[in-house]
Amino acid sequence: MTFVQILSTSAALASVAAAAVVALASFRTSAARIWREEAEAQKERADRLAGDLNESKTRLTRIEAENARLITFLTSLAPARLAVVCLTDDSTEV
Repeated sequence: MTFVQILSTSAALASVAAAAVVALASFRTSAARIWREEAEAQKERADRLAGDLNESKTRLTRIEAENARLITFLTSLAPARLAVVCLTDDSTEV
């Protein structure tokens, strides 16, 4: 092999290697961008769900307080009748 043939073969191999490096870097950059976007979407979803959970907790606390107030009100109106209702309640709540 002559020097010119070695040089042209090396140039071709270097071009192929450079193209492979560029393709690999592009793939890694795209993969990183996709993972970043997915992570951001999951974070937004988690934030939204956390907000929904806090809203549900607030509503439940308000409902429990209102139920306690209503039970107090009913007990003061007719304690005997409330006791009968509690005894005959056949709901499956535990």
